[in-house]
Amino acid sequence: MDLNTKYTPQSWPQHAENSTLEGKNKFVGFWLFLGGETTLFASLFATYLALKNKGPEGMEFTTQELYQLPLVFIMTMLLLTSSLTSVYAMYHMKNYNFKAMQAWLMITVLLGAAFLGFEIYEFNHYVHEGFNYSQSAFSSSFFTLVGTHGLHVLIGLGWFILLMLRNSKRGLNLYNAPKYYIASLYWHFIDVVWVFIFTVVYLMGVAG
Repeated sequence: MDLNTKYTPQSWPQHAENSTLEGKNKFVGFWLFLGGETTLFASLFATYLALKNKGPEGMEFTTQELYQLPLVFIMTMLLLTSSLTSVYAMYHMKNYNFKAMQAWLMITVLLGAAFLGFEIYEFNHYVHEGFNYSQSAFSSSFFTLVGTHGLHVLIGLGWFILLMLRNSKRGLNLYNAPKYYIASLYWHFIDVVWVFIFTVVYLMGVAG
């Protein structure tokens, strides 16, 4: 593979993300990694459900009292929209339009950063209400689950930013195309996990 090869939209491989052996190996490694991540979040969800609404006598916090659905709904829309913009980015990657791909990834990063900002605001609100990490087993399970997801969002943002900066002058080639595509898959995984958090933690929490 010659990284200096000059492509056109017509000559660019249809499946550039896995048209090389290295690209295919990256996919195999990513799916193995994803299996471990799925197990991690499954364990965190099980722990949260087992400890839901359990706290020291006289200091209980119920999910109906705590959760703010309007705020969480805004956060959900931001993250789901960022998943859509990453799809647009990969569409332009497949059509060998590097500038458009970078632009859509930047929008994805901005939406993800806004989501994190709202999540920090949410956590800060809970702490001021007296619901902090060490308040109870329930609070620990909540902050661990949602905070672990937030950490994954931060990692995903850093991944996108590093890819964009490192390849800003290199353009698109068969070496970095798999990296962009796998980063996008990782972002979709984060979004799917959030859909489960929104449903299991917040919707079921408010419903009781």
